[in-house]
Amino acid sequence: MKKEDCFYLGKIVKKYSYKGELLVKLDTDEPELYENIDAVFMDLRGNLVPFFVESSQLHKSDLLRLKFEDVDTEVDAEALLKSELYLPLELLPKLDGNKFYFHEVIGFKVIDSNFGEVGTITAINDSTAQALFEIDRNGIEILIPMNDEFIVNVDKTNRTIEVKTPEGLIDLYLNE
Repeated sequence: MKKEDCFYLGKIVKKYSYKGELLVKLDTDEPELYENIDAVFMDLRGNLVPFFVESSQLHKSDLLRLKFEDVDTEVDAEALLKSELYLPLELLPKLDGNKFYFHEVIGFKVIDSNFGEVGTITAINDSTAQALFEIDRNGIEILIPMNDEFIVNVDKTNRTIEVKTPEGLIDLYLNE
């Protein structure tokens, strides 16, 4: 299994018990979807290694308490701290309407209601306060906030996203 075929589920943040249980900080708005997982892939020194889940339960809002098979002591658990967990992309719940996962829209064309075709999404920048579409327009990078008020329609079949940005936003990038 390769990392590009998976999505990031979360990170092991601390030990929970002397029996090898661990707490995972989940990267999701819906932690309950992952309460009964059977297995995960753990990134160990750059390789995704399958780990089978003996038991799991939600612990406080966004933490998942996991007990892996063959991880039975504090020492075993200690060795796994700070490891990142991944699941195959096909396990992501399907989203309808204008909702999408960031990885899904890479390569989509962006069309602005006022401006016309803007370019192609090359990445999503979510390191800022508000996530941004990174769009390539003939070698020029254009950033558009991923704001619900700007996104008019997401057409997954035709791989396009229609936006309606404030007048002049796109021109800022082109008139340099």
